[in-house]
Amino acid sequence: MIAIVDYGMGNLRSVQKGFEHAGVSGVVVTSDPAAVRKADGVVLPGVGAFRDAAENLRASGMWDLVRERVDAGVPLLGICLGMQLLVDVSYEDGEWEGLGLVPGVCERLPAGVKVPHIGWNTVEQPRESALFAGIPDGTAFYFVHSYRVVPEDESCIIGRAEHGVPFAAAVQQGRVFGVQFHPEKSSAYGLAVLANFGRIVAGEGF
Repeated sequence: MIAIVDYGMGNLRSVQKGFEHAGVSGVVVTSDPAAVRKADGVVLPGVGAFRDAAENLRASGMWDLVRERVDAGVPLLGICLGMQLLVDVSYEDGEWEGLGLVPGVCERLPAGVKVPHIGWNTVEQPRESALFAGIPDGTAFYFVHSYRVVPEDESCIIGRAEHGVPFAAAVQQGRVFGVQFHPEKSSAYGLAVLANFGRIVAGEGF
């Protein structure tokens, strides 16, 4: 079972439907810690402000639980704001603690770059990852964001895009994955990303 964490920040049903269209069964949207604790895979979506998301995660009891599941070796996929929550610190309207699962920071796209970055953009794959299995290098995905993840170690970047400046479009740290784009809104190849995560959770191709 894959648990999509409901902490009040994201278009959860569209992510769930994306998994369904990708042929991944047993995907549930839940705010129940017991369900997340039993899940074989966890998805952390998110739309909105980092501070609100972090506060909601803590209030829901999911903050420590998500880290607990990662420590247990359970695959995690962060989507959009969910990817940004993976880092140590965000500088969105202040300084806010992240989950610390991917060493690095989240910062605003630099001055002179149009924000938010909205629309389709190609993603280069600097290294192989099971998350992009069967997906051609340079495939376009759909983005909506004003902030970017800057990993401490660039070797964790599995997808790179450019919007005025290069930025991390996808990261992998062990069994922790993050995508800045919205796979559920990115047509067939976006669904392929979700299908690949389903295979990773099932223990295939990792």
